[in-house]
Amino acid sequence: MFPLKDENPSSSFPYVNTALIVVNLAVFIITLLNGTFESTIEAYGMRPVEVLAGKRLETLFISLFLHGGVLHILGNMLYLYIFGDNVEDALGHGKYLAFYLGTGIIASLIHALSDPVSDIPTIGASGAISGVLGAYLVLYPRARVYTAVGIYLFWRIIMIPAIFFLGFWFLLQLLSASVTWLTGISEGVAYWAHIGGFIVGALLILPTRAKLRKRRKSSHYLYDGF
Repeated sequence: MFPLKDENPSSSFPYVNTALIVVNLAVFIITLLNGTFESTIEAYGMRPVEVLAGKRLETLFISLFLHGGVLHILGNMLYLYIFGDNVEDALGHGKYLAFYLGTGIIASLIHALSDPVSDIPTIGASGAISGVLGAYLVLYPRARVYTAVGIYLFWRIIMIPAIFFLGFWFLLQLLSASVTWLTGISEGVAYWAHIGGFIVGALLILPTRAKLRKRRKSSHYLYDGF
């Protein structure tokens, strides 16, 4: 099951969201073509044991723009493309950039705290995008998401309200993290970054939701004076 698009047009062009997608893709392609893909990940991946010791803190930022493979980056950029424009529309361009980077960094720190002695480099925009997903769920729970659902060899496209699509996504992260914790078998996925980013994004967007609701209510009482 994966999303194709949402039925939720934005009122402004998502300059920042588009730029983030372009930068992520550019970094991936450039490092792949010039032969520095592996060395870049080794040099700039976020290592929990280092960051929690106060070392190489710049990797909290740089690692957000590194990805481990084609499926990794395409999956992340698809989610960012579908859900990011509406969150940017609600926050405004500058605040959205701060929101994206802030949730990404916090999500990386949450992952670091979940495995503080790990020396494995952690990369990807998943934590920041999880924050965007959490914000989208809070702002637009009823927005419908066109979703491709596969049953054996057959695929159908159905429309699922965001509250169910993103709620299921979040539940899947919780279940995966629990299985990893109970079995001790790592899948190479920073599930706690996803969980933490989602929750942080949902909490940080609450003031914006309150402002939008207040604005909508006030518009119901406008009159022409006659």
